[in-house]
Amino acid sequence: MAQGRRWLKGGGGPTATHGRKPLGRPLYRGPVMRCFVAMWPAPDVVEALEALPRPETPRLRWSSRDQWHVTLRFFGDIDAQAVTDASAVLARAVERAGGAPLANGGPGTRFLGAGLLVWPVEGLAEVANQVERLTATIGKPPPSRSFYGHVTLARGRQGVDLRRAPHLLTPLALSWTATSLTLVETELHSDGARYRVLEEFPFPDLPRS
Repeated sequence: MAQGRRWLKGGGGPTATHGRKPLGRPLYRGPVMRCFVAMWPAPDVVEALEALPRPETPRLRWSSRDQWHVTLRFFGDIDAQAVTDASAVLARAVERAGGAPLANGGPGTRFLGAGLLVWPVEGLAEVANQVERLTATIGKPPPSRSFYGHVTLARGRQGVDLRRAPHLLTPLALSWTATSLTLVETELHSDGARYRVLEEFPFPDLPRS
C-alpha cells in the first residue's frame, strides 16, 4: 500500500511541505480537527493566479496564495481516530487513481453563487468521486451534488452579491499534473482560514523523495 508523507504542524503554509523531508507522525493539538482533502496548484499556476488583477471592491476579501487549493472532500470536525482512518483510505485512493490526473483550469474566473469568485478546475472529478466513496463514513456525509472543482479567489461579506461586479472576472486557462492528494487541517481566523498539511499522498507514477 502506498505510504503518505507526514508533516509536523507549523513552519509554513501548505506549499512549504512539498519537497521537505518526512518528519514522522504529525502532531495533533487536540481531540478534534477541522479537516479536508485537497489538491494544490503547481507553482507556475500559483504565480499566474497571483498575477491576476485585484480591483478594490467594497466588502470583498481576496484569498492568498497559501490558501489556493481544490477541495476534493470536506470532513468537518473529526477526531484523531478519524484522521488515522482517512489517512489509510487516501493511501488506497491514490493507488486506485491509475496515475496522476491532469487538472484543467479555465477558461476564466467566474462567480459561484452570490458570494464567491472562483477559478473552475476540471479533470479531478474521478479522483474526487473515488475519495468520496472511500470516505463516506468519515466525518460529514459527502454532498449529494456533483463535484465542482474550483480554486476560491475571493469571498464577499455577508449580503454582498458579487455578480453585480462583472469587472472582477478575468480570463485564465492553465493546466497542470496533480502530484498528490493531501489531508489538511483548517483553522478559522478573523482574517481568513489557515491551512496545515497533515499528510501527503503522492500518485504512484511520480518519483518520491
